[in-house]
Amino acid sequence: MLEDEEVNVAERGTPQGGSISPLLANIYLHYVLDYWIRAWRRKDRGDVIVVRYADDFIIGFQYRSQAERCLRELSERLARFGLELHPDKTRLIEFGRFACENRLKRGEGKPETFQFLGFTHVSGKTRSGRFQVHRFTVAKRMRAKLKELKAELRLRLHRPIPETGAWLGKVVTGYFQYHAVPGNSGALCTFRYLVVRLWLRSLRRRSQRSRWNWKNIWDLVNNWLPNPRILHDYPDQRLRV
Repeated sequence: MLEDEEVNVAERGTPQGGSISPLLANIYLHYVLDYWIRAWRRKDRGDVIVVRYADDFIIGFQYRSQAERCLRELSERLARFGLELHPDKTRLIEFGRFACENRLKRGEGKPETFQFLGFTHVSGKTRSGRFQVHRFTVAKRMRAKLKELKAELRLRLHRPIPETGAWLGKVVTGYFQYHAVPGNSGALCTFRYLVVRLWLRSLRRRSQRSRWNWKNIWDLVNNWLPNPRILHDYPDQRLRV
């Protein structure tokens, strides 16, 4: 086995070819992609891992030659149905357990990262030096969510404070339930802090003689907003039987 073939390559693509709803894309791609990749996997050597959500997906390969061949054949498969991989979102990257070592031997930089389902995925290591995929909230997604909250707080400017606090608590809880994956605690803390800052600014706008400041808002925060904590296990623990 050649050493330079011992890589994990992630392929990401979004079929395009006109406007299509997520539900229709899911049904359509179940035949166009899922059935096809299942048959393709059986006839090919090496491990293949596929994760798809609606029309967004990643495919992980044990060998780079697999990835290159699959990309070529998948493009041909989609073309038969009037679809194509999005040129700006489809790429082959070296990612996984051996990526850091292989790139270091070739004198290259750190492995590339990829974004999927709101997280940036990074080839990392544990404190003991074992390989581990690190997942961090995509900064652009967080900014979009905060912008949405800012607009809503303006609409709720003169609502009763307990009502706004209860609403914000539900928003932050829902955000944590999705993003509270191992290794992402820094992003959770940042999100909560920025939500508090938006709420403080909103409270100050309620009156020209506002008494609200960073010192006295924490009573509200502690009453209504949950503290950030990791809610999900690592995938190998969550899927263990």
